[in-house]
Amino acid sequence: MNNSFVVQFWKRILLGALLFMLLMAIPVAIFVSVSENTRDEEKAVVKKDYAGDIKKGQRIFFGQADLGENAPVCSSCHNTVEIDSLNWYPSSYEIGSKFENKGLTEFKKAVLSPSTPTMKKVHATLTLTDQDVTDVKTYLDQVAVDGLTPKKPVIKNTLLLILLTIIIIIAMVDLFFTWKVKFKVIHLVVILLAIAGQVKIVSHAAIALGRSQDYSPDQPIKFSHKVHADQNKIDCLYCHTTAEYGKNAGIPSVNLCMNCHILVAEGKISGKYEIDKVKAAYINKKPIEWIRVHNLPDHVYFNHSQHVGAGKLDCTECHGEVEEMHIIKQVEDLSMGWCIDCHRTREVNFNENRYYGDYKQLHKDMKSGKIKKVTVEDIGGTDCAKCHY
Repeated sequence: MNNSFVVQFWKRILLGALLFMLLMAIPVAIFVSVSENTRDEEKAVVKKDYAGDIKKGQRIFFGQADLGENAPVCSSCHNTVEIDSLNWYPSSYEIGSKFENKGLTEFKKAVLSPSTPTMKKVHATLTLTDQDVTDVKTYLDQVAVDGLTPKKPVIKNTLLLILLTIIIIIAMVDLFFTWKVKFKVIHLVVILLAIAGQVKIVSHAAIALGRSQDYSPDQPIKFSHKVHADQNKIDCLYCHTTAEYGKNAGIPSVNLCMNCHILVAEGKISGKYEIDKVKAAYINKKPIEWIRVHNLPDHVYFNHSQHVGAGKLDCTECHGEVEEMHIIKQVEDLSMGWCIDCHRTREVNFNENRYYGDYKQLHKDMKSGKIKKVTVEDIGGTDCAKCHY
């Protein structure tokens, strides 16, 4: 087999690969374009009986209109973009959704003559004409349709993957076509390093699949663990009543929330807006649809009572310093390796815990001095069937 045949063969392979990538890019681009057009069509323009200008309302909301030197800027309190931090004030979307089907009179009263001390203090210097109020409500009605402006996704790894692919293509083109770099070993080193980088990115993404470390979803009510667990010293087990005796920790019912909030009607920072949501759920006899933060795969069995009741673990060991969090998030990755590492090193309070009374041989070994401690692994904590059934 001569060299020219080999070169021609690899040229065809490379051209085929480039053509395949181009053909794959076309339907993806079409799909993205169609998706964007569909979303734009779904964002209907609000049409109301009253005459309001969306653009003028937006300018007023963002403080771009001349309303006086001391006029507050609405968007400084009521966010218009999705955020990770806890904003005690309702977002522009929440306000828009609340007043979307209500009249101008009710909206004007809420803005210019608020009933709560928190809003009275903030809105004291706010002066709006009837037309200004109309424009702002029209803008917020549109926000209720469009939703908050989404955060831009972080695509660092995707961009890096694309860059490495381009590097591989350039190296292969030079290797078989342009011959700018004379030493072929350089091409091979560059290609191998780029492929190694791609494998690392893809493998890390595959390992992380199904894990949700740092997951922190927006909840239907802005509930702060820092306010409740730290400032007000409420014990975890008061709200999560089944953690010590059940498989799940349990989510507090609205009735349990009302044990306190039948008296506590307004927060020092949050005002009444969020607490009113709790009261509305109680009055309407509807559960609050909290979003679960800590999730395990379906094939994993985990029992809170085994860890909290029998093992006497503190909540912070798995959930982190919850009392310091306004917005709860998943601190650990909850991977199998993380659990097994704990089981291999965690010493069981073997002598003072009645739960472990049936392990008679281990008790004898402890008394005789044959073993000095018992870990979770010693009582089956690393057996596959304990967690995967």
